[in-house]
Amino acid sequence: MNVDDLRAWSSAKDEPRWLIERRVHALELAGTLKLPKVEKINLEKWDIYESGDYKDENAWSSLEEAPGVVQGLVASPVKGGLIVQFNSDVVYTKLSEGLAAQGVILTDLHTAAKEHEELVQRYLFQAVKPEEHRLSAAHSALWSGGVFLYVPDGVEVEAPIQAIFLNDTSGVCFAPHVLIVAGSNSKITYVDNCVSSRDDVKVLHNGVTEVFAGAGSKVQVASVHQLAATTTDFTQRRAVVLADGGVEWIIGEMNNGYTASDTKTLLQGNGAVSDNKVIAIGTGNQKSSYTTQAQHFGKSSVSQMITRAVMLEEATAIINGITKIEKGATHCDGQQTERVLMLSPKARGDANPILLIDEDDVTAGHAASVGQVNAEQIYYLMSRGISRSEAEHLVIFGFLAPIISEIPLEGVRSRLKDLVESKLGRS
Repeated sequence: MNVDDLRAWSSAKDEPRWLIERRVHALELAGTLKLPKVEKINLEKWDIYESGDYKDENAWSSLEEAPGVVQGLVASPVKGGLIVQFNSDVVYTKLSEGLAAQGVILTDLHTAAKEHEELVQRYLFQAVKPEEHRLSAAHSALWSGGVFLYVPDGVEVEAPIQAIFLNDTSGVCFAPHVLIVAGSNSKITYVDNCVSSRDDVKVLHNGVTEVFAGAGSKVQVASVHQLAATTTDFTQRRAVVLADGGVEWIIGEMNNGYTASDTKTLLQGNGAVSDNKVIAIGTGNQKSSYTTQAQHFGKSSVSQMITRAVMLEEATAIINGITKIEKGATHCDGQQTERVLMLSPKARGDANPILLIDEDDVTAGHAASVGQVNAEQIYYLMSRGISRSEAEHLVIFGFLAPIISEIPLEGVRSRLKDLVESKLGRS
């Protein structure tokens, strides 16, 4: 897309002038920047150069119009809120009247930029900046649909807010942007699914999630990606946490295609907390990179990162855990664990725990392991009359279950269990 076409499309969406100019600047910037550096992965060989065309979709009057895959993920009735993006457009939004009365906002990002301009302008692209690399700039220029979720100071939302990003057409622009702003002493749980409806859908998913957690707030973000083998997934997730605030990430990477995801928390305030849990299963000749990061600025801030991956057939995964404690961030605690199970002689797993410590008065640690299923565990189960294949399945599922159980919506949790079963060849 050229600058003139982008201006015309953005103007047709009735976006404010400042947003149009940001898009244009980012598009021009994209042509000057290099691709992101991903540890031991050559992105130049990936199918990441075609962002696709925008595809207009008609809004749904009710969820009865939704495909079965969407209906299977949605909690019924919707108690908190739900937003659905179909290809390039948001087609359905619902927020409970009680939450709206408390000042909670849930809408697509285009609408938010018009109706809540000051809020959106203040936070949009402040955590993931367009100048970071070519793909972040391309996303900043071309994103569409997206989610804006705002929780005012002191409001605690008990029922999860859910988003579903559904793609069913090759060659479309599929670049949703999620912007979550949680006020001081607020509480929110957000759950999303990124789904291909067919196995042959070929697109680039270039997605971004930005979370801003105010002082004393508690934000939980759960995200499950289940995209087709012909779809390339590049996802950046970033949280900024102020004093005594907390962000919990629960990530399920169930894609069948090439995947690069980077989930990072910036602990800006004293006493800020980050808890990051990731599970992933690789199959076929899938190549993946899963990076989790915590950067400590505030004193007495705490981070924990746990990644568990299972690689089958000829799949390859690069697991990176990075804890960075800045000078002056005293009394911090940063812990990380990366574990990879390889179930085939041709599968590959590479766990890279990294500690970057610029302060003496801190606690930090890491653990990493790459190997096969524990033979003693298999022997023990088989000695109780369980077959080898069933014993291996029990061990593998037990390896992943502690993170699966953290998913806050039953429909999403059940879907994730089914995906694990399918990837393990048991469906």
